[in-house]
Amino acid sequence: MESVSYSYASRSPSKPALDEVSLSVAAGELVVVAGLSGSGKSTLLRAASGLVPHFHGGEMAGRVVVGGMDTREHGPGDLAAVCGTLLQDPETQIVMATVASELAFGLENRGLGATAVAREVQEVALALGIAPLLERATHELSGGELQRVALGAALVGRPGLVVLDEPTSQLDPVAGDELIWLVRRLNEQWGTAVILAEQRIERCLAAADRVVVMDAGRIVCDATPAEFLVWAGRSCKALQTPAAELLGSAGIGPPPTGVKAARATLAAHGLLTPSASPEAQSELEVNGTPRRRPWRRSLKANPAIEFKHVWHEIRNGPTVIRDVCLSIAAGEMVALMGANGAGKSTLLRHAAGLMKPTRGSVNVDGRVALLLQNPGDYLVHECVGDELEIEALRGAGLDHLVDRHPRDLSGGERQRLALAIVTAEPATATAALGAICLDEPTRGMDHGHRAELVAQLRDFGDRGSAVLVATHDPELAAAFADRVILVGDGVVVADGSVAAILGSGWYFATETARVLGGAGDALLPADGASLLRSRLAKAPLELKVAP
Repeated sequence: MESVSYSYASRSPSKPALDEVSLSVAAGELVVVAGLSGSGKSTLLRAASGLVPHFHGGEMAGRVVVGGMDTREHGPGDLAAVCGTLLQDPETQIVMATVASELAFGLENRGLGATAVAREVQEVALALGIAPLLERATHELSGGELQRVALGAALVGRPGLVVLDEPTSQLDPVAGDELIWLVRRLNEQWGTAVILAEQRIERCLAAADRVVVMDAGRIVCDATPAEFLVWAGRSCKALQTPAAELLGSAGIGPPPTGVKAARATLAAHGLLTPSASPEAQSELEVNGTPRRRPWRRSLKANPAIEFKHVWHEIRNGPTVIRDVCLSIAAGEMVALMGANGAGKSTLLRHAAGLMKPTRGSVNVDGRVALLLQNPGDYLVHECVGDELEIEALRGAGLDHLVDRHPRDLSGGERQRLALAIVTAEPATATAALGAICLDEPTRGMDHGHRAELVAQLRDFGDRGSAVLVATHDPELAAAFADRVILVGDGVVVADGSVAAILGSGWYFATETARVLGGAGDALLPADGASLLRSRLAKAPLELKVAP
């Protein structure tokens, strides 16, 4: 990219989405693109794939060359042979009726023979763990399954460059780690160059060669992962990883690029104790804001949502929900977690009345607001200002976008707008808001806006609305929830306090808990730093002071 500036058609040229961006990515390089919501990350990736400006329109200056092809002369169709693309909304990329035909579509259009197509489809399906889905209809897949299928379609031709926009945003922790491992393997063994935009950069930082940070359409940092973390600690704490924030808040340096590095630093300082058993009690005295209420106490209240022996069976297909019994109290805040395809979204749809159980019953008290995984489904107007009243937009921090087209918003901005729409009181409402159900609400959302979401969810709970959030984000669950329900293969496999579920696991655990080896209630960086300081007070040691 050489001095690239770009403005969307619905945006003033005085506020470009890209502003004099110059960037070179070598063959075999893995570059992580970081930045707050709306900073220009997605636009940068769209420019690399030719979608900007060929699909989105607008005005562009400068030059982009991908795999030897100038994007001024070659559109996305030509570039697809050398650049595989996964966008934030995989639903918009799926065009075929079955998974197998979706994976084969691009190869067939390029004229490959049947044998070569079958081999490539089988290899990418095995690599991504979607071989059992090959004969499934694409409209029946969960959001995470769709994301893996869209990724497979991007990788199936073995392009020299892959651009990935929030590739793990809808994946459970196991699938997310496997995807990053696969991308790293492609990068190291095939020499595939990767440009990967992520909000949860802790998942991919250890694999990166470089981190490029966007802010207001400009590159403000281009450095190694270790140098980036030092920069983030000084210039943008919202981009710090939980592990870096944990050690930095305790005054320990240098900032670690992953859990392994963090544990090694703590061990070198004598601060790492053996992993706690699931039954172990934390030594932590939390200095931050206490939980709004113990989760068990709220169960005594009248239920806002109650599942009684609920089954959901698909004729000639799988059983999605199996004999689920759950009670969510008014004002209770619950995180619903589990693997992709476990049945989380189906439970939310039953709570909102979009689905009816084949057996059992679902009872609700009051109106249920539901925000599903694709926020674009809720945006129906030509500009943001027509979606909501200005006061509601101001409350969501979106009033400065009133003249923008919803399609041109970042993923995080679309998510916040859709959330404001579903929680607004409709003029025809005849019942109070009894519950709010959110499906992956932090998709595309930076840490600062995630903190705002947590405050908003707590406000709903304090006003008596039950909050039920399906999420793959342990940090979100630890920040807002009173209770975590873990779902697997359509059944409830665990139901308990946040510390009990997220404090000592391998995958369903916060990064702070994994660094500290499951230290009870130390689930978030502030709590973990308090724990480390208490250990230091008992056994002072010479420490490296964080920069």
